[in-house]
Amino acid sequence: MGNPRGFIEVPQKFSGNRPVNERVDDYGEVEQVLNDQDRRLQASRCMDCGIPFCHWACPVGSKIPEWQDALYKGDYDEAYKILHSTNSFPEFTGRVCPAPCEKSCVLAIHEEAVTIRENESSTVEKAFELGVIKPRIPKKRTGKKVAVIGSGPAGLSVADLLNQAGHTVTVFERDDAVGGLLRYGIPDFKLNKKVIDRRIQIFETEGIEFKTNTSVGENITGKEILKKYDAVVLAIGAMKPRDLAVEGRDLKGVYFAMEYLTQQNKVNRGVNFNGERIEAKGKKVLVIGGGDTGSDCVGTANRQRASWVGQVEILPKPQAKRRPGNPWPYWPNVLKTSSSHEEGCERMWSLATRKFLGKDGVVTGVEVAEVEWTNENGSWKMSEKPDTVRVIDADMVFLSMGFVHPVHEGLIKELNLELDPRGNVKIDDNYSTSMDGVFAAGDAANGASLVVTAIAKGREAAEKVHDYLSKK
Repeated sequence: MGNPRGFIEVPQKFSGNRPVNERVDDYGEVEQVLNDQDRRLQASRCMDCGIPFCHWACPVGSKIPEWQDALYKGDYDEAYKILHSTNSFPEFTGRVCPAPCEKSCVLAIHEEAVTIRENESSTVEKAFELGVIKPRIPKKRTGKKVAVIGSGPAGLSVADLLNQAGHTVTVFERDDAVGGLLRYGIPDFKLNKKVIDRRIQIFETEGIEFKTNTSVGENITGKEILKKYDAVVLAIGAMKPRDLAVEGRDLKGVYFAMEYLTQQNKVNRGVNFNGERIEAKGKKVLVIGGGDTGSDCVGTANRQRASWVGQVEILPKPQAKRRPGNPWPYWPNVLKTSSSHEEGCERMWSLATRKFLGKDGVVTGVEVAEVEWTNENGSWKMSEKPDTVRVIDADMVFLSMGFVHPVHEGLIKELNLELDPRGNVKIDDNYSTSMDGVFAAGDAANGASLVVTAIAKGREAAEKVHDYLSKK
């Protein structure tokens, strides 16, 4: 610990975002960066606690006090090595992670947590700038071949560790580019896709093979894959969106959020569209669902110059501060305002969608009603308030209510894999599915979660696959 009084002497300082009137004109990353000296001072605020709750809260178990100290001392080589020892992609999590570590930082008791996420992103970028990050080509190969289906954070994490263990790894991706939801689900203004390309180039140099535009279970059967590879890892995510089965759902102008975000990301990448272009320019846009994906729709609609953007959430408006029953170091259930909300959005809570209204087959509004939640014997129940029905005018509606489970059609059905009660791929403690030699990792097995959790589960799965291959 380089400066034991850092947390007392140095005030918390965030890098902040680009001005709203500037950033809504492009899809460049919103977040700014601090200069090197300020960033090292922010790292000096880490207290090197006797019990680092930040480490406890981080799904990948990042050794935060250790790399903060190295960053404070200006040793970017050491800081990156410590970061990378538990996380294959700190450049991703440094940008898109909601930072549960910061919520559990001891300084968060006084709402002055260490800026861990920003420090992480800065450390990786400086390490790239200094040439610290280089390909690590395995010296020996085991002769075992592994197929990883899906190139999102879980799949890439699995591929990285198994390749470093000496196995020959091929990653199959159904889209035209590697990255999964990192590529096409997260807007460019949160994650510049060159960041993904940079890491993929390193992986290719290290020997990982990527096959895009290949949907296993469609273009190539699962049985063919099983014949060619010693182990198969499903990392296909939980891509089945939660739908809203109400009157008017089939009206034109009602879309799933991921349809919208994926299309805009592809347009940014230069992909030409022959089909319908989902464009919010000049329209009243309503987003149903209050999570990060909904927020991403808000930011995208603002950049497309929507005339009005609103967002409804069925749950009550969160408190500004922690409630007594939600103490530190647990995740705070408090109001979150994203950079997209700052750009313009009318937010509404405790509203249930009753039906979609339309004219000539096109959506014109959404009928909603206020609801209240009551706790009956530990079970929350929702009821509609009388005389609160109203209509929100909307020319375009995005459904952003989360994902229920992986898509079953295709590979899962072909291999007849057993599912858990929630519809996810059922795995045991070894990440094995009901079919020998087939494993599952990330959201496909655990349900929709954070990027950092997917990375963690991918690393755990890779260890189990390596054990399986070693015994085989």
